[in-house]
Amino acid sequence: MNTANYNLQNKTVVITGAARGIGFAIAEAFAVQGSHVVIVDLARDSVDQAVQSLTQRGFSASGEVGDVTQGEAMEAIFASIVSVRGGIDCLVNNAGVTRDNLLLRMKQEEWDLVLKINLSGSFICTQKVFKHMMRARSGSIINIASVIGIIGNAGQANYAASKGGLIAFTKSCAKEFASRGVRVNAIAPGFIETEMTATLPAEVVASYAKAIPLQKMGSPADIARVCLFLASDDSSYLTGQTIAVDGGLTMH
Repeated sequence: MNTANYNLQNKTVVITGAARGIGFAIAEAFAVQGSHVVIVDLARDSVDQAVQSLTQRGFSASGEVGDVTQGEAMEAIFASIVSVRGGIDCLVNNAGVTRDNLLLRMKQEEWDLVLKINLSGSFICTQKVFKHMMRARSGSIINIASVIGIIGNAGQANYAASKGGLIAFTKSCAKEFASRGVRVNAIAPGFIETEMTATLPAEVVASYAKAIPLQKMGSPADIARVCLFLASDDSSYLTGQTIAVDGGLTMH
């Protein structure tokens, strides 16, 4: 992955939901920059595999098995990281799920699960990590939202609500945390090529691309590069913002 030099050497970066997909691409980008990345995900096997794929290449990485919806467990994970590393410089709230369904058919469990993981999980992790960043009077928190949280989408009322809520949450935290030197921003990915989209028929991908001014889907690396910028001093005067990385799909 070709990236600029953002002076992130020896920074400690925690990424939730980072065992694969966009989360792993973010972890890899920080690792290439010389940061120590902590991969947080649900399954021990996938966490270990992701960490090993980085450390085998000479990068600095470790893993934690954690559920972002469990406050005490996440608090313990962050405390352990701080005790070993001396602090946490950046948190990327990436963990998320979808349970798509038309509203009339949507089960309350589908609504509750998506809001719990996507929104409440980000609240829990942000609250727990801020205690450490507040003492250090520095830090960057990056929330991975979605263009669906900006424009909505049929069949995704729960996901849209969770990501729209995450954007509003980002703004409120930015205002609360600014006096402590901690910045909070969001990234709203558009249509990104992942394992999930790889199974879509070619004509479906082509129809998506037609709606995008740049006429193509993005890559996980596109999201990762914006994370690097938001974690670095190059964005030191930027907080409370949502950057849509979507090929122009939601331009105003």
